[in-house]
Amino acid sequence: MPPPPKPPPPHKLELTTNSLRNTTMSAENDSFHYEIVTRFWHPHLTKINKADLENLVVTTVAEIERIPGREPRVRFGGEKGEWILASDFVQFDEGRTGGTFVGTANVKYRWRTQKGRLELVKADDEDQSPVAEFHPHSRHFFVFRMSKHAFFEIKPIPEVTGALEKVIASYLIVERRRRQSRISIKIQRR
Repeated sequence: MPPPPKPPPPHKLELTTNSLRNTTMSAENDSFHYEIVTRFWHPHLTKINKADLENLVVTTVAEIERIPGREPRVRFGGEKGEWILASDFVQFDEGRTGGTFVGTANVKYRWRTQKGRLELVKADDEDQSPVAEFHPHSRHFFVFRMSKHAFFEIKPIPEVTGALEKVIASYLIVERRRRQSRISIKIQRR
C-alpha cells in the first residue's frame, strides 16, 4: 500500500523591503503577486494592487487611507468599494499588539504575537495553530545589507488564500500600530 500523500507545502510570500508603504509581496512562482504602493502625490493613501502576470493585468484590491489627526480607513474592491474605519475592520485587543478581523465565508481570524513574531490564527480554533506566520528580515552583522528578506508563510487553506487581500490589509494596519507603539528614543543636543 502506498504511503499517504504529503500535504502541499506552505506558500511563501517574500517582502522586498521593510516598508509598510512601498513593498512587494510575491511567491516564488508569482502565483501570488501584490504591490503595496504609496505615491508621492497621494502620501496618505496606500494601495494594495494584485498583479495577474499571466494576463498582464494589475487591479487595486484594497486601499488604506491615513490622514493625520483622523482614524485610518480601509476600502476593498477599488473605486467601487465603501470606506470603513480601520477599527471596524480590525478589532484591536486592549494592551496587546494584535486584533481580530473577519475574512471570507465569515471566518474570524486573530493576529497575535508569539515569540516576537506575528501569527495569524483562526479565532475559534481550539489548538490555535497558525495559518500564517510572519518571519522578519535579518541583516549581516545586524547593521549591513539584508541577508534574508522578511516573508509570510501561509498554509494552503482555501479560506486563507481566498482572503489574502484582507490578510495583507489587516497585517499592514496591525504592524503600523505595533511600530507606532514602540518606545522612541529622543536624543537631545546640548
